[in-house]
Amino acid sequence: MDAALQNTVSLAQMAPQAAAPKPTASEAKADWAAKEYESIFVSQFLGSMFSGIKTDELTGGGQGEEMFRSLMINEYGKAFEQRGGFGLAAQMKAQLLKHQEAKIQ
Repeated sequence: MDAALQNTVSLAQMAPQAAAPKPTASEAKADWAAKEYESIFVSQFLGSMFSGIKTDELTGGGQGEEMFRSLMINEYGKAFEQRGGFGLAAQMKAQLLKHQEAKIQ
């Protein structure tokens, strides 16, 4: 092995390992905001899918069903996001944290 390479390897092995970054309040807020955004996005996506579906006579239909359908779709969006969603939350969180770091420096 080359002497310079061996010195580099031994220095890397002796260097203290950097501790994993601890979550901060702003990271927790970024995580929450990203997940909330994805949940709303999925709800809007599902809302357009449900817009063409007419109310069923079996469930009563009418104004009540029209009013509560949006609440049901919002809950579907939250449940979908909690199971991984489209993967937007992770990307959004990374971008939010990147922008926070840029403003701090």
